[in-house]
Amino acid sequence: MPANLDGVLWLLFSLAPLLVLQRSLQKEVQAVFLLITRRIDITITLFSVLFFPGVLLHEGSHFLMANLVGVRTGRFSLIPRPSADGKLQLGYVETAHTDWFRDALIGMAPLLAGGLFVAYAGMVQLDLLTLAQVLWNEGIEAFARASKELASQPDFWLWFYLALVVSSTMLPSGSDRQAWLPLGLILVSLIGISLLLGAGPWLVENMSSPFNQVLRAVSIVFLISSTLHLVLLPFVWLFRRLLSRLLGLQVML
Repeated sequence: MPANLDGVLWLLFSLAPLLVLQRSLQKEVQAVFLLITRRIDITITLFSVLFFPGVLLHEGSHFLMANLVGVRTGRFSLIPRPSADGKLQLGYVETAHTDWFRDALIGMAPLLAGGLFVAYAGMVQLDLLTLAQVLWNEGIEAFARASKELASQPDFWLWFYLALVVSSTMLPSGSDRQAWLPLGLILVSLIGISLLLGAGPWLVENMSSPFNQVLRAVSIVFLISSTLHLVLLPFVWLFRRLLSRLLGLQVML
């Protein structure tokens, strides 16, 4: 693949781990709460409270985007409820039926808002890119020292928590992505028509680099999100295993 389009590969390789880690961490957290409380209703309440900042940003961004593009909103809820497919829906915003373009913008809002927050928290407050450079250039011992110093900074764990819960809830749901298919088909059709008209060289020269930069930026956000999940997941998994052994109970994940 050309160097100016390597963002496509970065996006694929950064999104796949996040999807797996996000789902795994949420299941492990729910299992821990269920082992402790042994009640599904309390588990749902504790889980929704833990991830509340991310849910608030997710649904709030839907609400704000809908109003920005002139779409009427209805009920707004941050109370969890089971969805039609059996999954847990932590919140929702009702919006009036509109065109596919505005639907796509509303559905994309949590990813935009959450991505900006995760980028700021990860690169400014948590300084994860510097840690990555230390690991790459100076080795594991220097990385361990830098990590310990960073973790001792004021508000580090607050920003870690906020970045984690936002990154774990920022990906659009199935209903959020419903309008993405027609938008994608239209974009592909426009690109195809442009190529047929001989505009291919112009597109490659003038549009491939900015497009690639956007994909790289999104990939960095996904990599930061995956890192946050990867740091916490082993500890939650180990705690769940210890609880299961101590209580003599098993939770099917």
